[in-house]
Amino acid sequence: MAISESVQKALAGSSMIRKMFEEGLQLKKQYGSDKVFDFSLGNPDVDPPKEFQDTLVKLAAKNEKGSHGYMANAGYPFVRDALAKKINREQGVQTDASHVVMAAGAAAGLNAVFKAICNPGDEIIVPRPYFVEYRAYAANHQIKLVEADTLENFDLDIKAIGNALNEKTAAVLVNSPNNPTGKVYSAEALTSLAKIIKEHNSKGRVVYLISDEPYREIAYGIDVPPFLSCYDNSIVVSSYSKNLSLPGERIGYIAVNPAISDKDNLINGIVYCLRVLGFVNAPALMQRIVAELTEAAVDIDIYAKRRDAFMKVLDKAGIQYAIPEGAFYLFCKVPETGKSDTEFADHLKKHLILGVPGSAFGKPGWLRFAYCVDEKTIAASADAFMQAVESWK
Repeated sequence: MAISESVQKALAGSSMIRKMFEEGLQLKKQYGSDKVFDFSLGNPDVDPPKEFQDTLVKLAAKNEKGSHGYMANAGYPFVRDALAKKINREQGVQTDASHVVMAAGAAAGLNAVFKAICNPGDEIIVPRPYFVEYRAYAANHQIKLVEADTLENFDLDIKAIGNALNEKTAAVLVNSPNNPTGKVYSAEALTSLAKIIKEHNSKGRVVYLISDEPYREIAYGIDVPPFLSCYDNSIVVSSYSKNLSLPGERIGYIAVNPAISDKDNLINGIVYCLRVLGFVNAPALMQRIVAELTEAAVDIDIYAKRRDAFMKVLDKAGIQYAIPEGAFYLFCKVPETGKSDTEFADHLKKHLILGVPGSAFGKPGWLRFAYCVDEKTIAASADAFMQAVESWK
């Protein structure tokens, strides 16, 4: 056999997001890009801020000796220091460079954290719907991903999470603003979550609370509450993929709450795991760039306008959705016919509309549309959506 059984099995159920994206490429070849309405992939198309381009040119021109070599696996100390100051402003805690580890994107960060804190057979609880790749990250380290329901408005169901806690629980993982719903978890919900985990901790094993935060700075008229300050044993993993539109540059970080007991051992473990997982260190040039851009961000108003335009399209077509408070996704309910979300996604493809079935995110009966596309594409999709819904019914 050419590849392992586990990989063969994973390929058979590989990411629905990528599958839809690749099908979109074929449809565009067949019908033309302007005729296909591809809302499958959360690939930011808004240009990075001008500050990024300016800093990139400036640092590349310096070409200092050794600037592209290895550094300490945790990252440059001056970069970690700059990010610690940014994290302090966002999170309401007092970190320093020693509490920050640079990573090759949030995916690398999450994998390193999972490996560092979990034994094979341990469990990580995640509210659903959730980012589809969490399943693969857990499987990488022989961890069980335990799904907990959310409330009807997609806020945290504290009781459901509490019921899922047990002696095998290593962590609870949250993502806010959420992919795929755009939900921002309230400060009250995070406080209640911390409380129920503390109650569980009193019975034995201490559970970590992890926040995956690549969309923190993409929110619409709502504050994303601080996370680290709500619970001592907390870890934030984030990246610059979304707020600076740099997904291909693979630059992110891990921030460990300074109140964690034995934090030095935890950080050393995370750094070790980054190395042995093959990431070694975050890209050197990107580290130096983001250290100078702690106040920069893409133009969020562009996404806000697209969100509003897309909601009008869906309203006109009669498709219900959760109003996104952040990120750049619309999570939509499948019009009731007794058929599944995958069947509705296949039906939409006939009208050259691409979205991702909610079952990929642990929530059947829904579809995710990414609106990180040109507003003209959103407007042009209106007739196709109306025709698709009408023929679906």
